[in-house]
Amino acid sequence: MLIPFRSVLLTAIRKHNCRLFSVSNTASSARKGLVLGVYEKQSDNDGIHFTEAAAAFDRSISGKLSEMLSISGPALKKGKSRIFYGLHQDFPSVVVVGLGKSSTGVCGKENWDNCKENIRAAVSVGCRQLQDLEVAHVEVDPCGDGQSAAEGAVLGTFEYDELKTKKKVRVATQPYGSVDSAAWQKGVLYGDGQNLARQLMEAPANHITPTVFANTIEQKLSPFAHKVAVHKRPQSWMESEQMGAFLSVSKGSEEPPIFLELHYKGSLDSAQPPLVLVGKGITFDSGGISLKPSSGMDAMRADMGGAATVCSAVVTAVALKLPINIIGLAPLCENMPSGKAIKPGDVVRAKNGKTIQIDNTDAEGRLILADALCYAHSFKPRAIINAATLTGAMDVALGSAAAGVFTNSDWLWEQLHKASIVTGDRVWRMPLFQHYTKQITESALADLNNIGKYSRSGGACTAAAFLREFVTADHWAHLDIAGVMTNKDEVPYLRKGMSGRPTRTLVEFAAGLASEP
Repeated sequence: MLIPFRSVLLTAIRKHNCRLFSVSNTASSARKGLVLGVYEKQSDNDGIHFTEAAAAFDRSISGKLSEMLSISGPALKKGKSRIFYGLHQDFPSVVVVGLGKSSTGVCGKENWDNCKENIRAAVSVGCRQLQDLEVAHVEVDPCGDGQSAAEGAVLGTFEYDELKTKKKVRVATQPYGSVDSAAWQKGVLYGDGQNLARQLMEAPANHITPTVFANTIEQKLSPFAHKVAVHKRPQSWMESEQMGAFLSVSKGSEEPPIFLELHYKGSLDSAQPPLVLVGKGITFDSGGISLKPSSGMDAMRADMGGAATVCSAVVTAVALKLPINIIGLAPLCENMPSGKAIKPGDVVRAKNGKTIQIDNTDAEGRLILADALCYAHSFKPRAIINAATLTGAMDVALGSAAAGVFTNSDWLWEQLHKASIVTGDRVWRMPLFQHYTKQITESALADLNNIGKYSRSGGACTAAAFLREFVTADHWAHLDIAGVMTNKDEVPYLRKGMSGRPTRTLVEFAAGLASEP
């Protein structure tokens, strides 16, 4: 006689006292959850292919997990999950997540490591599912890569709700089973670094002013005061440095500008040339006199994404104790319209003496970066990397798939690209042709124009060409991160909102540079 599937399932549930898809009445603070991984079958004849940790857990409960997984539905696909209750007294809630195929690795077409990305995505799904059930403590299967698993757990459970009365449960995660604890901790720090950038970018502009931004980073670095010097340069200092381009942007706002300068001496050789990271720090961009449309203007609280990712990368590098000297520079100000604001057609002088005709006050990011880049050269750097939510044209070109990289150095591009493959936060090289330089050097009133001659064509490229006019270093890269500023659902291990990208790629790049002779 054929026994209906439903009867088999109910019998198994009763047999193992396993309550599927119900919520325990135990207080959330006392509940623990467990996230375990399972790979896709290579063929229909294969059995369940657990990770090492999941297989050990299944053995410890006499195969209950594999039995329940078999009868509760089809095999789990990549990124999908299934939750079981009551399988183990220490873990009332167990989530099994699909990791995809076990044989995956670096994919040349996708320019990332499929295995690492699958782990991040799967772990984040499991942790989120438990977080939604108010499970406050979660142990995570390292899935063969403790760093990626930790990143998925930390990034996946982050949500900016500081100003809400009802908040998400804060989930404490730790590895389950045997794991490389150093790799796990590294992943936690990488995730925390990106979450710091997300927090700064997501916060309202009246809560993250230039002064508050600088104070926040200073507070984050305070435990490492013996290794890091923090300088919050006032307007008088900028004037003494002749940063006319930066000051022209800031003068429309009542908020005082700050030039944030971070010095991390991680190398035993104090004379080692530093890596200099520069981030655009417009804490709110109204467009100035060239006012933006009101629709979507609230997102311009994150126009300091370059400064947020750069400063968060420095904080992370310090926490990791990377043996490298790093200097972080963040010109911070608002771009606002007022009677004091700069006007279209005005001409200002940058720190290097070049004059700039400002035909669009909404192309302000390149102005504050111009002076910061000039200043960066004073440290005789090993390399300069600047990051900025610079142009909408970058979003049009690449969308959220990758940050655009404009560089004068093949070596620097190779290092950044290699780092992005590891992190899954990709970069893509863009052109720096003289074709674009001609469009910003043909100005009626000054040496340069802050917008291209053909304003609707190649906007990201002409902006990069403008920045190159303030660079003499052999190794410089400009990252236009406008397209990756936000996340809707493109990156599965990030919730909707500001993304904090590409913080982890900058950290991975610095770590790679630190390991070079």
